[in-house]
Amino acid sequence: MPAETDPTRTVLTDAEAEAQAHRIIADFATSYRDQTPVPRYGDAPPVPQPGIPPMSQRTTETARAVMFCSLATVPPGLIAVAVMVASEHANPTVIGMICAAPAAIAVPILALARLLRGAKDLPPAEVHHHYSGHVDQRTVHTKTTGLWARTNNQQ
Repeated sequence: MPAETDPTRTVLTDAEAEAQAHRIIADFATSYRDQTPVPRYGDAPPVPQPGIPPMSQRTTETARAVMFCSLATVPPGLIAVAVMVASEHANPTVIGMICAAPAAIAVPILALARLLRGAKDLPPAEVHHHYSGHVDQRTVHTKTTGLWARTNNQQ
């Protein structure tokens, strides 16, 4: 049946059609928030967040201390360079040796630290115990933390 001859269909003016369209759009949800409680633990791995990666409080404090101490060495160094240049006693070879000295000292220390860190990952020596009689063997992991000692023993 054509639209012109359908008696149940009403013809809307442009203003009425626009008002009805606005009502329909207003009735649709444009966002949804799931209110169900989040489980305390689950199978999903943690999602990496943008920005600085998470660090422990001790690591954060150490990083800030290193940053502030390194910034504190800039003004005395600039003053020393300015004095040497102004007094015309600035020898480029000596300045190069002074600047390279910290790196020459740091490289062997870092190599030794890496060597020791690698030695820590070695498996422990295999140990054999021989008993006669009944033996009760337990593995207890002990962790003591805090200003006041709190011991958490888990089997």
